[in-house]
Amino acid sequence: MKTAELRKLTEEELEDRIKTLDKELFEMNYQRKYGKVEKPHLFRVKKREIARILTLLKELKDGK
Repeated sequence: MKTAELRKLTEEELEDRIKTLDKELFEMNYQRKYGKVEKPHLFRVKKREIARILTLLKELKDGK
C-alpha cells in the first residue's frame, strides 16, 4: 500500500495490518528455510510497509 492509502486507515486498522504483515513474513521465513520462496523480493516490500505503518502510528501518537 502507498503512504497516502495508509494515512486513510484508522489506528486499529494499521495495527491489524502490521500483524498481518508480520505473520506473512514469518511464513515466508519458514519457506526460505526450506528453499521454497517463489518471490524473494517480497521480504523487502513487506518490511518497508511495516516501517511505513510504524512511522504513521508514531506520527498519530505524537499528534502531528
